[in-house]
Amino acid sequence: MSRKKHAITVLSMLMIGLIATLAGCTNERSPAAAPPETLSNVSVIAVQKTAVPDWLEAVGTVRAAQTSQVSSQMMGNIVEIRAHEGDRVQQGQVLAIIDDAQPRSVVNQATAAVAASEQEIAAADSDFALADATLKRYQQLYDKKSVSPQEFDEIKARYQSAVAHRDMARAGQSQANAALTQARTSLGYTRLRAPFAGVVTQKMADEGTLASPGMPIFTIEDTRSYRLEVTVNESDIRLVHPGQTAPVSIDALGNAQLIGKVVQIVPAADPSSRSFLVKVGLPSDAHLRSGLFGRVRFSRGARSVLLIPRTSLVERGQLEGVYVLDANEIAELRYVTLGNSTGGQMEVLSGLQDGEKLVAAPGDRDLGGKRIATRP
Repeated sequence: MSRKKHAITVLSMLMIGLIATLAGCTNERSPAAAPPETLSNVSVIAVQKTAVPDWLEAVGTVRAAQTSQVSSQMMGNIVEIRAHEGDRVQQGQVLAIIDDAQPRSVVNQATAAVAASEQEIAAADSDFALADATLKRYQQLYDKKSVSPQEFDEIKARYQSAVAHRDMARAGQSQANAALTQARTSLGYTRLRAPFAGVVTQKMADEGTLASPGMPIFTIEDTRSYRLEVTVNESDIRLVHPGQTAPVSIDALGNAQLIGKVVQIVPAADPSSRSFLVKVGLPSDAHLRSGLFGRVRFSRGARSVLLIPRTSLVERGQLEGVYVLDANEIAELRYVTLGNSTGGQMEVLSGLQDGEKLVAAPGDRDLGGKRIATRP
């Protein structure tokens, strides 16, 4: 029993000694923190709000100012195709031929009918001339009481019959000529012709296809003039006016900027999107094609923004930030949200305040936690 008490007493003394040692360690003074590193010759700028032009950007598609679908106006088999995609055609050029056997036979029949009507006119004119001369002679005899009234009435009736026969022959000739004109028109429908000079952009039928009235065969575009068709929300349509000029950029043309002109604003809004279709005329350019993507900017005036030089940005993965100086001139990396670019400057949407200082060109240096001795 005495051994157990002795062991407890020794353990208690060891614990008291350990606690005293720890207490002494906690009372020791910690070493002073090292002062931050100071960098000199570092360019610092103060962020200030700047007025920049405010733009409404609308996107759309380039389309030819004049586009036409060449369709068949009659039923028949296509026997020949004379144009294909990419071919440049002239106004009136034959693009395709439809079987013309039936309409040509109708033309032949109408031509024969016209010839018959001409013969009928000749006979009627001859009868009329004879009846007219006879009537004049009998008129003289009747005035001299040399013929009876009955004989004179018979001659007068023959004259009126000749006049009616002549008029009917002339009417028949007019009808035959109209039928011939209609037959020739139908025969002309067997030749599909280009309505204007342009380029064939689409061919929708081949030889042997049965064409029917209204069936589109070709699409032709006038490549001399293009437009950019964009949609503008109803809340912004007040910014757009006919005749207004606006800068246009086409992605396929690279950095080249065109000056477009508003040529038409469709007066009715699309009920599904509540937007208006605006057509902007483009200057001549050999590289323009239908279907290209483009942007047009309409001026909204000016707005106040924070701009920083592109050289002040530091990239950290997918994030971008700047080194901002606090009240003690200590640099701290702060991530920012950027907007549009203006030349060599970037618009800051969030992350900076007006009047804050930041490092103008940090490069690849790590300036976090370092004091910046700004240039005087």
